[in-house]
Amino acid sequence: MKALLFGIFKILFTTFIVASITFCLMHLVPGSPFSQNKALPKEILFNLEAKYHLNEPIYKQYIFYFIGLLKGDLGPSLKYVNRSVNEILFSALPVSLTLGCLALLISVPLGLFAGILSAVLSHTKIKNKIGYLGNVLVILITCGVSIPTFLIGTLLINIFGLKLKILPVALWESPYHMILPAITLSFLPMAYIARIIRSQMLEQFGEDYIRTALVKGLSFNKIIYKHAFKNCLVSVVTILGPIIAILITGSFVVEYIFAIPGMGRYFITAFTNRDYFLISGTAIIFSFILTTLNVIVDGLYRKIDPRIN
Repeated sequence: MKALLFGIFKILFTTFIVASITFCLMHLVPGSPFSQNKALPKEILFNLEAKYHLNEPIYKQYIFYFIGLLKGDLGPSLKYVNRSVNEILFSALPVSLTLGCLALLISVPLGLFAGILSAVLSHTKIKNKIGYLGNVLVILITCGVSIPTFLIGTLLINIFGLKLKILPVALWESPYHMILPAITLSFLPMAYIARIIRSQMLEQFGEDYIRTALVKGLSFNKIIYKHAFKNCLVSVVTILGPIIAILITGSFVVEYIFAIPGMGRYFITAFTNRDYFLISGTAIIFSFILTTLNVIVDGLYRKIDPRIN
C-alpha cells in the first residue's frame, strides 16, 4: 500500500513540475500568441489577451491555469477557435495510442528475437559454424539505432508507396494506412531492444551458472530461455517503460511524415502558433503517461526479482 501511495504521489508531483516548467518556458518567449496577427487592430488584440488572461501578471496566469488543471481543464486553444485543449488532445490521443500499440507489437517480439539470436550466433560455441550471421544481425541492429526515423519513413514511402504502389503513404483511413507508419515507428525501438538484449545475453553466457548447466548436459535451448533470458528480464522491463511511452506519445515525426491526425500534428503546429495551452497540455499528457509507466515498471521489478526493494 505504501508503494502504491508513493507511486501515485510521484506521478502527480512529476506532472505538476512538468506543467510548471512548461508554463514558465512558454511565457519567457517575448510577445503573445496573437502578436503575429498584424492585421488585427490593437483594441481586438487587447480584448483577446484579456479573454485568456494573457494581460495579467505571470503569477496570476499561473494561478488561473492551475485552478483549471485541478478541475481537469487543460485550457482553451488559442488558435483553434471554440475548441478546448481537452477536446483536441483526446480526439487525437486514440490515433497516437493505436499507432504506438501497433509499433509496440512489432518492435518488442522482433527486438527480443533479434537480440537473442544475435547473442546466440555470436557465442563461441557456434561462432565458427554460422557466426557470420551474428555479425550481419549486429550490423542491422547498429543501422537501426543510427538511422533517423524520418529517413526510414521516407525510404518506405519511396519504395512501397511510390515505386511498388502497394501501400498508401499518407492519412489514417484503413488498416493498410497503418502499415508503413507502424513499421517506421517500430524500427528504432526494435533495434534498441535487440542491442540491449544481445549485450545482456552475452554477459549471461559468461557466468558460472551457464557453464555449470552446460556441464550437467542441459540443452542449449533450455539454458537460453529458462536461465539466461530469465535473468535478462529486469533489463527488458527497464527499457520497456520509456519505450512504450515514447511509442504512444512520441510519434510526432512519424505522424507528421504520414499526415496522421494524431497528437504529433497538433504538438508541432502548437509551437509554430505559440499555442501555450496546447503545448502545455501535450507535455502534461506525455509526462503523465511516462511517469505512470515508470511506476508500473518499478512494481514489476519486485515481482521479477524479490531482492529488489
